[in-house]
Formats: sequence, C-alpha cells, structure tokens
Amino acid sequence: MENNAITSLLSILLVVMLIILGILVTVYIVLRSKAKKRERELEVADEKPTKMEEKTPEKESGYNKQSIFNFMEFEDIKDNMIVQKKGRRYVMVVECQGVNYDLMSGMEKVGVEEGFQQFLNTLRHPIQIYIQTRTVNLESSIETYKAKVKEIEDNYNNKEYDLKKMREAGYYSEEQIQNVEIEIAKLKNLLDYGKDIIRNTEKMSKNKNVLNKKYYIVISYSADELGNNNYDKEELSGMAFSELYTKSQSLIRTLSACSVSGRILNSLELAELLYVAYNRDEAETYDLEREIRAGVMEMYSTSPDVFDKKLKILDKQIENEAIDLANRNIEKAKSNLERMVEKKENEKEELVKQMAKIILEENQDYIGEDVAQEAIKELEKFVKKEEEKATEQKEEKKTTKRKTTRTRTTKAKKEEN
Repeated sequence: MENNAITSLLSILLVVMLIILGILVTVYIVLRSKAKKRERELEVADEKPTKMEEKTPEKESGYNKQSIFNFMEFEDIKDNMIVQKKGRRYVMVVECQGVNYDLMSGMEKVGVEEGFQQFLNTLRHPIQIYIQTRTVNLESSIETYKAKVKEIEDNYNNKEYDLKKMREAGYYSEEQIQNVEIEIAKLKNLLDYGKDIIRNTEKMSKNKNVLNKKYYIVISYSADELGNNNYDKEELSGMAFSELYTKSQSLIRTLSACSVSGRILNSLELAELLYVAYNRDEAETYDLEREIRAGVMEMYSTSPDVFDKKLKILDKQIENEAIDLANRNIEKAKSNLERMVEKKENEKEELVKQMAKIILEENQDYIGEDVAQEAIKELEKFVKKEEEKATEQKEEKKTTKRKTTRTRTTKAKKEEN
C-alpha cells in the first residue's frame, strides 16, 4: 500500500516538472522570435534611414546610437566631405560669395545674368542650393581690435616717455623734438579712433543681432553610380573625393563668369556648417571654435604636471628678482656717479690750481725756467690769498652764527620775563 502511494506521488511530480519545462520552452521560443523580429526591424531601419516610421519601433522607450545617426543623416566628416549611408554617399560643399546686384549698372547686370545662364547650361549633375542665416559673433573681432589698440597705446606711452627724456637731456634740436611730437599726435589720434571703434562695436553687438547670410552649393556623389562593385570604403572615398573635387572646381570656374567667387569648405568648416544647422540657438552664444577650445572633442582632460607648474613659477620669480637686483645696482651706480660729480665740483678750484702748477712745471723748457718759477710763485701767492679769504669767510660765518644765537637767547629771556 505504501509502495502504491509513493509511486503515485512520483508520477504527479514528474507530470508537474514536464508542465513547467513545457512552459519554459514556450517562453524561450516567444522571446527568441521577438528578438529576431527586433533584429529584422533594425536592419530595415539601417537600409532605409530616411523613413522616420522605420527608424525605431513605437514601443521603444529610449534612444540608441543608431537612431541618433539616422536622425542626423550623416556619420562622419573626412577629406572635406560629409559621409552618409555607411560610406555609400558623399557630399562636398562650395561656399559662394555673392555680388551686390542692385548696385550694378545695366550692362553689369546683363553680364551677371548671362554668366548665370551659362552656369545653368553647363550643369551635368544635380546640385542643391543651401542658404544659412547666422548671427555674427563679434567677440573674436573685438578681442583682435583690443589687442591692436593695446599695441598702439604701448607705443604711444613709449613715445611720450622718449619725448620727456629728450626734453630733459637738453641737447636735442627743436626739429627733432617737433618730429617726435608730430608722431605722438598721430598715435594719439589713431588710439582715440581705435577706442571709439571698439566702443561703438560693443554697443552695436549688445543692442541688436547682426545677421549674415551664407550661400552654399551642395554636390553629392553616390556609390550606386558605379553599379555593382566590390570596392571597400577607402577606395570609394578616394573615388568620391576625386569626382566631387573635379565637379566643384568646374562649378567654381563657371560661377566666376557671373562675378561669384567660390571655395570648397574644409572638414572643420563642414563641421561648423552642421553645428549651426543642428544648434541654431546655442551657436549664437557658444560657437564651434569655443566648443573645441573647451575640449568637447577630447576623451578626457588632464591638468599640467605639478613640477612643470612649479618650474614656471620659479622661472618667473627668478626673472622678477633679477630685474629688481639689476634696478638696485643701476640706482647704486647712479648715486655713486652723482657723488663723484658732486665731489669733483666741490674740489674743482683746488684741482684747477694743481693742474695749473703741473702745466707750468712741465713747460719750463718752452716758456723759460725763470718765467715758470715766477709764475709758480704768483700761483702760490694766489692760492694762499684764496685760502686766507676762505678762512676769513668761515670765521665771519661762525661769528654771525654766534651773534644770531645770542640774539635769539636774549629775546627768549626777555619774553620769559
């Protein structure tokens, strides 16, 4: 009896396990079919990126790399070309500088129209004309102007300092000083003019937006034009560049007939073109050049090495201390020279007398010994009289000083009484 109960229990457990296994197999098959369906949908989205309904399923709750690339409709920029459709389509852009048609004469307008008609007649491939309106960022221009005005201001200050030194020296002619004054006046006018331009430009850029229209001609090349081929991406890229460059140069030459100049945009300019197209609001305040300088293209950023920073600081300190030491030595040398000049001025009379005596002694053979000796005696008498006179003056000064001191003392006593 017990054996029958155990057998029936085992049978029930076996049936339950088989049912669970069947359920798991069914769930696996369903999930696998959904995964395959998802892969097929992604493959279809890759083959047809221009159809918005096939990019991502409606039930998808996030964004992936493929959906963003489908939206942007390009995947790379290289060799002055925009790469699309996984290297199957390439685009090159020519920027055109227009002419002011309204200011032309009648004959000039006719010439432009004939040139444009010739341009249209020579087209053998499809093109697209793209116009982009940009807000002109005057910040970089203002910074350039400020740097140039700073150079003019430094030159002006140096010239004023030179003029001051020339006037203090006293040995420059009036014509030389006048030439420097004229040059300073010119620099002053140029400096005021530059500051006025910067002030007005900053005021204009703050009060209103300065708009600029840019004109582009877009030329495309598709690998489908080669038919069935087994070229790899590098070969396709080389052939596309050669074909697009030839077409672009031919287009630029025909445009020159109607006074329109053109040039092929490089890779950085193509990136800026796309950046402005996809970021119109941000591009007005934060352009691509500032983005690149900020390191947006870098995978990571590092700070300068601490020893390099310390070496730079030490070099700067050494330079500053060396300049201070040189200035102190210059001042010391100047003060020594001033003291020597002052000493020589004070001893000038004595030196003159000694030099006169030496000259007489050295020239006895020419003027005669008797005359020389007599002249030396007269010189000694003159020196003696001068010394006595100087002594008398010192005594008089001392006597005058004593009298003045006594007079002040007497007055002070009287006032006390």
